[in-house]
Formats: sequence, structure tokens, C-alpha cells
Amino acid sequence: MIVAVVSDTHMPRGLRRLPDECVERLTHAELILHAGDIVLRSFLDELLALGPPVAAIHGNMDEEELQLKLPGERIVDVEEARIGMIHDPGPAAGRAARLTARFPGCDAVVYGHTHEPRADRHGDVWLLNPGSPTERRRAPHRSMLELVVEGRELRPTLVTFGP
Repeated sequence: MIVAVVSDTHMPRGLRRLPDECVERLTHAELILHAGDIVLRSFLDELLALGPPVAAIHGNMDEEELQLKLPGERIVDVEEARIGMIHDPGPAAGRAARLTARFPGCDAVVYGHTHEPRADRHGDVWLLNPGSPTERRRAPHRSMLELVVEGRELRPTLVTFGP
């Protein structure tokens, strides 16, 4: 299964839009995970209109309607894998141990907030931050993750969109 992972889209905002390649990957995925800071319900509706199911959580910048509609954290079952999702991972010090402890039994934890992409392991658990496809901040590129899931095996790939 192909899973598109995004976070921190902060949409809509002025003339900002998702990169074409990002939209293409979202459209062709079998599932979209959004790790918060969607911002407005209208953009969540745009994601839902792309076709694949969307599993999302709210972030700190999301409007009140989204914060009431979406959970602050969740666990998503994808094939045989379990993926925990949270927006704000807290301070960098101790982050990996804290996230894996917060989601026991998960094969991966997806988080956002920092806008800094990450795809590495802490023990047997993948820690995945897709960065942002619209607002890179300190990261070198705007980005998202594409995650191939086969059974419990996860293969993340960082996809970048330029500065």
C-alpha cells in the first residue's frame, strides 16, 4: 500500500498552493495521513476530494472547527502496521524515546510541527516527520513522505519540492 504523508500545509493562505508533484502523489496514494496544521476546514475538504481516504489529526494552528472534528492524536492501522500520529512532538531532547513510549506497539510515529523532515528509526520504530510541502522554514526544501507498507514492513521515502 502507498501512503502519502503530509503535515503543516497551513492552507489556504494567500496564493499558496501545494506543489503539483505533491498533489499528484496525494491523488495516487491509497491513503493520506495529515499530521496537523491543516488550518481551515475548506482545505481538509480539498484533500478529501482528491479521492484516497484521509486520516488526519489537528495541530496547534487549526481553526476551532478542525480542533473539535479531528483528534489530537491517533493510531492508524495500515495493513499489519500500526502508525501513531501526533502533531507536536515536544522538545528535541528525549523526543525519540518519548514518542515511542507514547505509542507502544506502533511500528511508526508520524509527527509534524517542526517543519523539519525526518525518516529514521529509534529501535524498531520509524520516526517520521514529512516536513511541509508549503512552508520549509529551517528545512532546506519543502517536502512530504511517501510510505510503502507491506504487512508490517515500512519503507519511507522523503520527497522534496525545492526551496
